[in-house]
Amino acid sequence: MTQPLFDMPANPCVPVSGRDETFPVRRIFCVGRNYAAHAAEMGNEVDREAPFYFTKSAHALCDTGRTIPYPPGTQECHYEMEFVVAIGAPAFRVSSDAALQAVFGYACGIDLTRRDLQGAAKDKRRPWDLGKDFENSAIIAPITPASKFGDIGDQAIRLLHDDALAQQATLRDMVWSVPEIISHLSGFYHLQPGDLIYTGTPAGVGPVKPGSRLQGTIDGLTDLHLTIAAPE
Repeated sequence: MTQPLFDMPANPCVPVSGRDETFPVRRIFCVGRNYAAHAAEMGNEVDREAPFYFTKSAHALCDTGRTIPYPPGTQECHYEMEFVVAIGAPAFRVSSDAALQAVFGYACGIDLTRRDLQGAAKDKRRPWDLGKDFENSAIIAPITPASKFGDIGDQAIRLLHDDALAQQATLRDMVWSVPEIISHLSGFYHLQPGDLIYTGTPAGVGPVKPGSRLQGTIDGLTDLHLTIAAPE
């Protein structure tokens, strides 16, 4: 019988609000430029033909309430507050009308971005991986079951940076709705329980520094808190 050379860490799990169970995470998909004002502030136009995506490793996850070191290899790490969708049932080539049947719940999230590395990759038409997929770059709060959250609509999404309001919009401001995102993404992947979708960020993204305190809120969900410490 063959044996692995070494033990692999188990997939990370996210707490579920009001329940003893946790949500094991399989994959992380992220939607780019899903708020028109954010696309504009980054000097881009929204692609209204179809959403586009990038991915993060499940081991980029970071629980709310933590203090993390300033990410290595960057001089310009930015916060991006996001509405996170947790998939709880298989979905492959589903219609927008049926897409929400695959949703387990929702959470507050932050996509940390090494903006200087992302920008350098864009300039050379290279992948964004170094700018997006790194340890502690996918912050998440406990997941609220969809039945407790209700319909997605005018819920406010906000981020406070050192107690000052930095980002604010409503979930209705998303260019591509959650059903549209799930339907489109399921045309390329067999979505499975444990998949997370970070659905994009509003305008107002900006840099953090050692000592920065972030608080993310979405009406009806558990708040998210993060503190940035000195680099390791």
